Amino acid sequence: MSDDKLSGIQENFISHLVELRTRLVRASAVLLAVFVVLFAIWPGAAALYDFMAQPMLNALPAGSKMIATGVITPFMVPMKVTMAASLVVSLPWVLYQAWAFVAPGLYMHEKRLVAPLIISSTLLFVAGVAFCYFFVFGTVFKFINDFAPKSIAVAPDIENYLDFVLMMCLAFGLTFEVPVVVIVLVRMGIVSVEKLRAIRPYVVVGAFVLAAVVTPPDIMSQLFLAIPLCLLYEVGLLLAPLFAKVTQAPKETTDSP
Repeated sequence: MSDDKLSGIQENFISHLVELRTRLVRASAVLLAVFVVLFAIWPGAAALYDFMAQPMLNALPAGSKMIATGVITPFMVPMKVTMAASLVVSLPWVLYQAWAFVAPGLYMHEKRLVAPLIISSTLLFVAGVAFCYFFVFGTVFKFINDFAPKSIAVAPDIENYLDFVLMMCLAFGLTFEVPVVVIVLVRMGIVSVEKLRAIRPYVVVGAFVLAAVVTPPDIMSQLFLAIPLCLLYEVGLLLAPLFAKVTQAPKETTDSP
């Protein structure tokens, strides 16, 4: 390999590293700015935690409050909530930076594949978190507190509650990504739609097993996770052939066997 060619490769590699650093800095700067705004200006870390705790407070008897058992827990837990909220708010910008980094090296048909996936993945994840917060939490917490013996006072610890909420929101957010996973598997040729339809009974069983593992041991929360997972799997089966056709490469549409 000639020195000029080697020098060109090195310069190209360095330019990619510089571009990657630029994209990371831009994504991190916006993430940090959003965190500062949410934490210190509006609505504030305490207000964010109060919003997250509202489903549990609505299920508890009137006047009940949650408890903090650690010395610095009242400060650290709202900070963690603010960090999670900052990531969700900044997610479109972070994904855009990732897209801007890889887009110059993609063909037109590949751009038609990646861009809709990034947008739909973001929207579906947010939809899963919203479904969990606005519908699942209210129903599940009310069921659990109604089931609790009257001889005990339910006073959840704020740190345990945060861990539970983040785990459930992540589970539902990832569950709502099922159509994207199905579409990618079909588009990349890893598995066919016919094969995915054939294994539908196993997917249903796996959905209920997964729901039993990641949700509390009550039938309601398990149903709330398993049923949407099965329905979204069917949505993916319906959309996968159409998406594969739209994002075909030119030679895939012109060449004949």
